[in-house]
Parts: sequence; structure tokens; C-alpha cells
Amino acid sequence: MNVLAEVLSPSFLLRDALHTSIIIGLACPVVGVFLVLRRMVFMGVALPQLSSTGVALALSLHALGHIHVEHGAFDEHSLAFVGALTFSILAVTALAFLEQRHVAWNEARVGAAYVLSAAASLLLLAKCPTAERGWLNLFKGEIIAISNSDLKLTLGSLAAVLFVLWVFRKEIILVSYDRELALTLRKNVFGWNLLLYLLIGLAISVAVIAVGPLVTFGFLLLPPMAVRPFAGTMRQFVVAASVLGGVTSIVGFVLAYHWDLPVGPTDVALLGLVCGLGNCAQWVRALCSR
Repeated sequence: MNVLAEVLSPSFLLRDALHTSIIIGLACPVVGVFLVLRRMVFMGVALPQLSSTGVALALSLHALGHIHVEHGAFDEHSLAFVGALTFSILAVTALAFLEQRHVAWNEARVGAAYVLSAAASLLLLAKCPTAERGWLNLFKGEIIAISNSDLKLTLGSLAAVLFVLWVFRKEIILVSYDRELALTLRKNVFGWNLLLYLLIGLAISVAVIAVGPLVTFGFLLLPPMAVRPFAGTMRQFVVAASVLGGVTSIVGFVLAYHWDLPVGPTDVALLGLVCGLGNCAQWVRALCSR
């Protein structure tokens, strides 16, 4: 309890990192609900990796002198965000166009995209030790060095994503759940799909810059997967996934701080434990109903 009180204290030294972790824990599962609803779980793995490839490219170009910044770490961080956002937007736009042409992103294509983007990241950073250190810290989920400007960027961007999702929730849910019905009702399926994918790309870019691809993937998919069997309505699905992500981000941060562990992997491991318990509960319920 003493550790929890210290972490939740307004004077806590790492409060910006804690607040950023909570924001991502609350927001990313809401975005992940649509990936699960559309049966695009594997894209939840590939998109953060593609986004981190954009970070690697931006940092490498800067380290090699092809891109110049004037004010140190803040501008480097902004440059990394631009790289992540560019690659995410390109990926989700391509996804929307391919879906419009009925070209499925099956597991093989998604796996190839993941492997190739990971290889490209490593090759880009091979001769740039400075960029490599920053990228590796990001990849490991080292989030304790988050600044107040990072917190504001994360809060503003994810709040905007959630606001747009809420305003257009009926249309987005319709094209996600029943594309044929949406076409029958003469909805602009391509336009709504593109909007959803752009929102997903923005959310992933912000999350990858803040906590890295591993943690982003964990919060995108594990909370929705854990609560889906127990949610009777779409509202319950979204709220339960968000609450689980938010609570896990706090508990994971406290445990990591107490045991001197990296915060990101601790959060993901805790989410994995919750998913495992949820699967066990579902299995027991199925046995009892026989």
C-alpha cells in the first residue's frame, strides 16, 4: 500500500510516465476493439512494427546528417513521431484500398509485412549507433523518461481519436460488423473504412512513440480479447476493455516500480495473465453449462 500511495502521489517523480501509461491503457483497447471486431488481430502486430520502422528511418536519416534539427532531444522526438505517423498512415491507407478491391490481408501477407519491416529497421540502424540506442529503448518499452510534452501529445492525440470514434460510432460499427448491410444502405463503406484506419494509424503512431511497439500491441489487443467472451453488447465490450487496460496500466506500473522492472513488459505480462484467467473462467463456465 505504501508503494501505491507513493506512485499515486501528486509529487511522484515519474508521474508523467504514469499518466501516459494510464492514457494509453484506457485508449488503445478502444481502438483495438475494432481490430478484434474486424478479425484483424494480426494487423495489430504488424502496424506497430511498421510504425517503429518509420521511427528507425527518421532517426537514421537524422544520425547520418540527411535531416537536421536545431534544438536537441525534443526535435528528435518530433522527428521520430513524423516517421511513425507517415509509415502508419501509408500502411492503413494501403489497407483501405486493398480492402476496397477485395484483396484480403491474410496471415501470410501480414507476417511478411511484419518480418520485412523488422528487418528494414535493423538494417537502417546497423550503422547508426546513436539512433540504434534510442530505437532499442523504445522497442523495450522503457517509458519512465516520458516528458510533459510527450504526455500532452499523447493525451491530445488519443482524445481526438476517441472523440471521432464516439461521434461516428454508428457508421464505423456498421461497416465493421456488417459490410454487406452497409452497402445495401448505401453507406460510403470505403470512406468510413479509411477514416477508421486513419484513426487507428494515428493512435498507433502516438502509442509507439510513447511506449514502443510491444506495449502498443499488448494494449491494443489483449484487453479486448480478454473481455470479449463476457461482453453482451458493444458498449459493454468497449467499456470493459478500456477499464481493464486502465487498471492494468496502474497495477503494472506499481509492480514494476516496486520490483525495479521495465514498465512496458510488466504491463503486457499482467495483461497476458488476465487473458489466461479469462480463458480459464470461460472454460469452467462452458463445463458447468453442459
